[in-house]
Amino acid sequence: MFSFFKKKSPPPSAAPSATALAPVPQAAPPATVDSGPSTPQRQSWLGKLKAGLGKTAAGIASVFGGSRIDEALFEDLESALLMADAGVSATTHLITELRRLAKDSKAETPEQLKALLVDALARLLEPLERSLVIGPEQPTVMMVAGVNGAGKTTSIGKLTHRLADQGASVLLAAADTFRAAAREQLTVWAERNTVEIVSQEGGDPAAVSYDAVCAGRARKKDVVLIDTAGRLPTQMHLMEELKKMQRVVAKAGVASGLEHCPREVLLVIDGNTGQNALAQVRAFDDALGLTGLIITKLDGTAKGGVLAAIARERPVPVYFIGVGEKLEELETFNAREFAQALLQ
Repeated sequence: MFSFFKKKSPPPSAAPSATALAPVPQAAPPATVDSGPSTPQRQSWLGKLKAGLGKTAAGIASVFGGSRIDEALFEDLESALLMADAGVSATTHLITELRRLAKDSKAETPEQLKALLVDALARLLEPLERSLVIGPEQPTVMMVAGVNGAGKTTSIGKLTHRLADQGASVLLAAADTFRAAAREQLTVWAERNTVEIVSQEGGDPAAVSYDAVCAGRARKKDVVLIDTAGRLPTQMHLMEELKKMQRVVAKAGVASGLEHCPREVLLVIDGNTGQNALAQVRAFDDALGLTGLIITKLDGTAKGGVLAAIARERPVPVYFIGVGEKLEELETFNAREFAQALLQ
């Protein structure tokens, strides 16, 4: 559960020097955004996740419909995992691990083998399971990237709702300045969540980002969320602009007395795009050094296995999963829950 706690004043030795920036109130200590205890809302969302992964699950579950474990079953499972876009590396790993587990446990039925696969997949996905930390500096600055159509701006709106609903003050930065629809969409999300927004028509994205960081610090916001322009990782000149924006945000952090700025660099990826999603993670991670992912549109996908590929080849933490368009339909990632939903 996301929460803030009072922090004791720092000792005199921690006070800023005479040449430092003007002192600002101390930020709250780090707080996490996690799933917390099981709630009816969480259970309802898990039901939607299961339904969303239904096509992927059906393709894999059909493999376990027989009465015995044999070589044909393992071959069919390998094909099913590849069809679900788990990728060659993750598929090979899972099949090898499943053979070992089956031998060690003396599994006799396909259903027992399926339960072992849930365990193996959950362990593979565990490195992706990490809570988003807010703090210890104020504000926590987050850059959010992604290709057009991935659900980036909508995910920012959902994340803003989650943070604001749990007590954090949020400032949005509309740094996709050359696309009027993007600014308008983010403005709508700001109004729906009753948060402030920094926006400038036709301005330089880096300049808007710089202003937002400084404004977030001056206004004592807990979080600054920067919406960047959508671009394909193959558009090298646009990727260079994105790297420039990151450098400018870092300079704004220095000017505002922030040691880590941006603290988070998030990538929003469409779960329906399969192996293309993995390619996006690689490209944006190489360019920006990603700290987390938001997976969207896991409703009706047959390619839900891509998270296994990401875990095996580029294990960037998955902070949130989105299913549906409602504000509350963004939840924290849990490896075992996802494995159970994928192999229902």
